[in-house]
Amino acid sequence: MAVSAPSSRPSAPSLAARARALRPVERLCHITGLLLVVSGLVHLLVLAVDSGPWDGPVSWRKPITFGLSFGLTLIALTWVTSYLRVPDRRRAALLAVLAADCVVEVGGITLQAWRRVPSHLNMETPFDTAVSMTLAVGGGVLVVLLTVFAVASFRHRPAGPAGMPLALRSGFAVLLVALASGAAMIARGVVLTRTGHQQAAYHSTAPLKPLHGVSLHAVLVLPALALLLSRTSWEERTRRRIVAAAVVCYAVAVAGAGVWAAVRL
Repeated sequence: MAVSAPSSRPSAPSLAARARALRPVERLCHITGLLLVVSGLVHLLVLAVDSGPWDGPVSWRKPITFGLSFGLTLIALTWVTSYLRVPDRRRAALLAVLAADCVVEVGGITLQAWRRVPSHLNMETPFDTAVSMTLAVGGGVLVVLLTVFAVASFRHRPAGPAGMPLALRSGFAVLLVALASGAAMIARGVVLTRTGHQQAAYHSTAPLKPLHGVSLHAVLVLPALALLLSRTSWEERTRRRIVAAAVVCYAVAVAGAGVWAAVRL
C-alpha cells in the first residue's frame, strides 16, 4: 500500500494562531483599526438614510472616508512595521501613539459631522477652533510618527520575502508624498482663513485630495502584493520584477495626480 509523502511546505498558521501570536500593542492597533473601519461603514449607511451631499465641507463623506482610511492605514502600518528593524519597545510606543492619534482624528471629524459644521479650518467659534487646532496638531503628530518609520525603512534593509524591502521602502516614500500634500492642504487653508476667506479655505483643498488619497495607501498596496507573490511558486527574481513594475505603475499614478493638482491649483 503506497503511502503519500508528507508535504515539504509547512501549513500556514490559522487566523486564530496568528491572533494569539500578536503582541498586545499590535492587537490593540488591529482592534482600533477595525473599529475605525466599522465607523466609516456605519456612516455610509447614515449617508444613505440622510441623503446628504457627498461633496463640500459639511457632509457625511468625511467620517466615511477618514474612518475607512485611518482604520486601514493603522492596520497596514501595524503589519508592515513588523518587517522594519526597529527596537520592539520603540515600535510599541510609536504604534500606541499612532493608534491614539488615529482615534482623535476620526473622532474630531465625526463629531463635527454630527454637529453639521466643517471639521478642518473651522475658526467660527472657540469650540470649532479648538477642534480644528486639535486635528492640525494630530496631523503633525502623524507626520512625525510616519517619518520615523520611513527613515527606519531606509536606514536598515527591511526583512520579508522577495520584493518586500522594495515594496516597503517605496510605500513609505510615497507615504511621505501623502504627508506633504496633507500639510500643503492645511497650510493653504489656514492662510485663506487668516486672511478672511473662510469659504474659499474650505474649497481650496480639493485639487490636492486625489494626490493625498492615492499616495496614502501605497504602504498597504505594495507590501500586500509582495506578500501575495510570496505565496506563489514563482522564482524570487520574477516576484521582484513584478513588485518593481507595480512600484513604477504606482509612481506614475502619483505623478499624474500631482500634475492634476498643479494644474488645478
